[in-house]
Amino acid sequence: MPKDALNDIDEIVGWRRDLHRHPELAFEEERTRDFVSARLKEMGIEEVARIAGTGLVARIDGRGPGRSIALRADIDALPIEEATNVEHASQIPGVMHACGHDGHTAMLLGAARELSRSRDFAGHVYLVFQPAEENGFGGGERMVEEGLMDLIGDAPVFGLHNWPGLEVGRFAAMPGAMMASMDTFDVKITGRGGHAAMPDQTRDPVVAGAALVAALQSIVSRTVAATEALVISVTQIHAGDAYNLIPETLHLAGTVRTLSGNVRDHAETRIRAMVEGVARLHDVEAEIAYRRSYPVTINSEAEAARAVEAATAAGLDPVPDLPPSMGSEDFAYMLEAGRGAYVWLGAGPAEGGRHLHSPHYDFNDDLIPLGVRWWTTLVERELAGGGAE
Repeated sequence: MPKDALNDIDEIVGWRRDLHRHPELAFEEERTRDFVSARLKEMGIEEVARIAGTGLVARIDGRGPGRSIALRADIDALPIEEATNVEHASQIPGVMHACGHDGHTAMLLGAARELSRSRDFAGHVYLVFQPAEENGFGGGERMVEEGLMDLIGDAPVFGLHNWPGLEVGRFAAMPGAMMASMDTFDVKITGRGGHAAMPDQTRDPVVAGAALVAALQSIVSRTVAATEALVISVTQIHAGDAYNLIPETLHLAGTVRTLSGNVRDHAETRIRAMVEGVARLHDVEAEIAYRRSYPVTINSEAEAARAVEAATAAGLDPVPDLPPSMGSEDFAYMLEAGRGAYVWLGAGPAEGGRHLHSPHYDFNDDLIPLGVRWWTTLVERELAGGGAE
């Protein structure tokens, strides 16, 4: 599609800002789904299914028979109080689009309109609007469980995310691991509380918890090769409510990120052993709840390469060999069930609160024509005879 073929950017920006004003949390995105559905209906695009509660799949038919491709956008917001002071700021207290899903949805709607107007391809384009990507709710997993891959057949699936810290106009899609897996853990340590002036009469869960936090870091530094990626972060510690009392219990929690299934298995085994060992050493009891969430986001090599080729054709500037992120993404479930690629579109500097999940974050509307152009270019290249078999 020629670069000057994209029309009505102001209207797409308006869609994005409307979505930003009305953010909805995981599996609550009914207004968002209905907004998307109404725009698609205006374009003459038919819904295929409503799945995963508030998820939506639609289809655009090309000029004749052919292969298929699936394009995915996430639609949920985060439980954050917005602090941007922009005119289109969230009208929902404590909820905001702090990750750009409003922009992702608007860009895919913009691409849908361009594709429905031109139909300059053979086959089918599936539009996947996914709920509940944030905070481990696993909307992507639920879509897969409820039959997404049956709906789209053997179509490769592509997902796009804006990426602060990468210059506007830059683009990345690496083969293999693109983003990390995500696991979480909770540990409850139970000792014997007592007077802080008489610690010998207690079994102190705070000392045991402090030892465990330090011990967990040795898993990364001393049991995993330096060439492997592993992050173990303790993010919560809760114990006691007085200055002069040693508490009975302590709770700590955290997250584990890695780019390898083997390292993921090793980390869980070692964390469980550390919890058990520290408990014995400090004569306390310890219970651990360890949960596996998003798998590693792994791009298939062929689809990652074609995503980059489409970016070049769309006038974007691909970045070669960008390292993967230790953040996580539940698009991984779709890639685990099929094939495809997850890509990053540069959003500009991340300073001054313009990073993802910041209360000061607002999607960069300058990305909208770039994202729409990439989506449409990708479709026309994939379904014009040179795409996936």
